Amino acid sequence: MAQKCVHKGCGKVFTDPEEACVYHPGPPVFHEGQKGWDCCKPRVLTFDEFLEIPPCTTGKHSTVDDTPQPAKKEPQIEDNAPRLKPISTTSDTTTPQPAANIDPAKESLAAIAPPTKPSTPDPRLEEDSDDPDAPIPPNTTCKRRSCQKNSKEVSSKEESCTFHPGVPIFHEGSKGWTCCKRRVLEFDEFMKIEGCKTRQGHCFVGKRSKKNQGSENQEEILEDVRNDFYQGSNTLNVSFYLKKIDKERAKVEFLADGSGVDLDLPTSDGKRFTKRVETWKDIIPEKCEKKILGTKLEMVLFKKEGGLGWPVLYKGGPDTGERIQVGRALRA
Repeated sequence: MAQKCVHKGCGKVFTDPEEACVYHPGPPVFHEGQKGWDCCKPRVLTFDEFLEIPPCTTGKHSTVDDTPQPAKKEPQIEDNAPRLKPISTTSDTTTPQPAANIDPAKESLAAIAPPTKPSTPDPRLEEDSDDPDAPIPPNTTCKRRSCQKNSKEVSSKEESCTFHPGVPIFHEGSKGWTCCKRRVLEFDEFMKIEGCKTRQGHCFVGKRSKKNQGSENQEEILEDVRNDFYQGSNTLNVSFYLKKIDKERAKVEFLADGSGVDLDLPTSDGKRFTKRVETWKDIIPEKCEKKILGTKLEMVLFKKEGGLGWPVLYKGGPDTGERIQVGRALRA
């Protein structure tokens, strides 16, 4: 009888219990924006990169989740210890008044609740689908977020797929998705949050872009790619996510007047992303650095006005409030 392996990083459907299984035996680790597994060393910044961390242990498939659960560690801050205060553009001299008849359990949950949802649209994944005639590789998992359906479990190409079109949110211990309201505390509970959108057919292969159909030599021009950043008092660490960037042909120019960055990023698989990123405030071009990796472009931008927290990376960008870190975190 076919069963689905529950080991983290595997998820394959198996019939032979002696079949080799490659998985993560440790629990996930999320700390100060970094993501990884307790059982191995790689640490990444985005959830997509986290899901792509290769499993580190070989064993046998299992239908029982035997991943050890880490002890819950709440941050301990002494009463006389200095505390970080959030950046605010307005002064608040009002003395907070103690609330009456507050349920301690509700108060605890309120403390980790995410901030009010911004008025700007949430970032969305580009929806993809399989070509009707595309062969589906065996034992493949649906590419849409939170679906996790294996091709062996699908009886028809028209079967409904339920997934999250948004991106994950991890904020002060709570976890959820930008496309729906539910928030949980544990990673296992987060992985079980049911998708909020349903579409006919799964995405095991992905559909060839219409922009690239008609000519094998025609370059596909990408209008936008996913990007994020975090910052200190004087610098910003910026990532633009694009796989297989051609290092020999790629151009990253920090504009001499400090107004931003010119990007021209061709890839080895026939794509190109070009954009002039007009940064929210001026940068110091001669100090800025760049590095092209296998899945992204990384840049370190130096602020001309040090100590100023940027709400967005570039002019007209979404004011999501995510991935912003100013100053130094306290050490226990």
